Amino acid sequence: MIPSYRAAAPLTLMTLLALTACNPKADEADEPGVDPAPAATASPVSIIRPELEEAKELPLAPLELRVAFPEGGYELDQQAKDVLKSALESPQYLAEGLITLRGHTDSAGSDDANLRASTARAEAVRDHLVEFGASEERFTIIAIGEQNPIEPNANLDGTPNEAGRRANRRVDLVLTVPSRPKAEEPDASQESPPPE
Repeated sequence: MIPSYRAAAPLTLMTLLALTACNPKADEADEPGVDPAPAATASPVSIIRPELEEAKELPLAPLELRVAFPEGGYELDQQAKDVLKSALESPQYLAEGLITLRGHTDSAGSDDANLRASTARAEAVRDHLVEFGASEERFTIIAIGEQNPIEPNANLDGTPNEAGRRANRRVDLVLTVPSRPKAEEPDASQESPPPE
């Protein structure tokens, strides 16, 4: 049999009264003119472990940028120069890692001509960065030609997709970060001589 609400109400009321009676400070707060004593509090404690309080610097991820050649050819326009300026100012560039340049073309022209054009575009990007202080030893140039389009070169009816072709004329630039910062590399001149 399920107890009725009326039968349960007195039992609930008696339980609440009993719990209130167990807390003598509850009555003090109700008395006029009597302020309850503040509870003692411990000094604030950080929930962060001491070894984690100093912000740890996360390793840099490689930086990937796209240098566009929408009009074809090998000349850098102002937009391309702005992209390369951001590369030169990036922490990845300053870490002195390797720079990979992948040159791309649209599908117009022969395979040989497209490989030459993609190489020339990558070299134009490299030459610009070298002009602003990058060491030539940092570069790897990969000629892709028309093999890796990011947009269709043709429409479904077979006509040229001019917007897609413009997007495909590009150099993908990847700045990798060395696994160990240059400052931490051991200096060969300071190594101790081998024991005799």
